[in-house]
Amino acid sequence: MTFVIDPPTQASVAVTGTSARFPARRVYCVGRNYAAHAREMGHDPDREDPFFFQKPADALAASGQTLAYPPATNDLHHEIELVVALKEGGTNISEGDARQMIYGYAVGLDMTRRDLQGEAKKKGRPWDTGKGFDNAAPIAPITPFEETGYLDHGRIWLRVNGDMRQEGDMNQMIWKVDETIAYLSRLFTMMPGDLIFTGTPEGVAAVGAGDRLEGGVDGLTGISIKYK
Repeated sequence: MTFVIDPPTQASVAVTGTSARFPARRVYCVGRNYAAHAREMGHDPDREDPFFFQKPADALAASGQTLAYPPATNDLHHEIELVVALKEGGTNISEGDARQMIYGYAVGLDMTRRDLQGEAKKKGRPWDTGKGFDNAAPIAPITPFEETGYLDHGRIWLRVNGDMRQEGDMNQMIWKVDETIAYLSRLFTMMPGDLIFTGTPEGVAAVGAGDRLEGGVDGLTGISIKYK
C-alpha cells in the first residue's frame, strides 16, 4: 500500500521478558470505578452504570521517562490504574469468555488536566483536552496473563516524591475486569491491541514540575516518571 505521507509510528508498549512489543490500538478508560474515588469526586457510586472515555494511543508514554509538564494547565492530577491488554476481540462478549481475551496487565497513570476537565464539565463539553493530551497515559511494561492469572484483588498504590498519595485494593473496583470487558463489548467492537485503564482509588491530587511519581500493583512491574 502506498501512502501520500509517511504513516505515523505504531504506538506500542513494552512486554516483560521479551524485546517484542504490544501494539496499541485503542485506549479505553473507565471513569470512577472505585467507590471511594467516586465519592471524593462528588458522585454516588451505587447509582451508576460504568462510563468510558478514550485517550489516543499515541498519548502512551513509557515508564522511566522525564516528561515535560503539559501546557495549558495549573492543575495536573495523577490517577494510578491497573491496565488490561487484550489479545482477542469481539462484540457482546460474556463475562465468562472475557478472561480468555486478556493478553496481560500493566500499571498505568491516567494523567488529567483537572482544570480543563472541570471547565469542560461545566460547559457540557467533551473531556478531550483534560484527558487526551500528549503523554497523558504513562504505562509500565505489560506482564503476560500466564504469569499473573486473573487479577481481581491486590494492592494498588502511588507515591509522589516518596509520600504515599493513593493506596487501595483492586477488590474495591465497582466493575471487575471481566465485567468491564463484557460491558465495553456491547458498546464497541473490541479488538486485539486494545488497552483498558480500569479506574483509580481515592487520593488523586495535583503534581508539579520536579515531582517524581512511583506506583505499583501487586505482581506487576511498577511505574516511575518524573515531571520537568
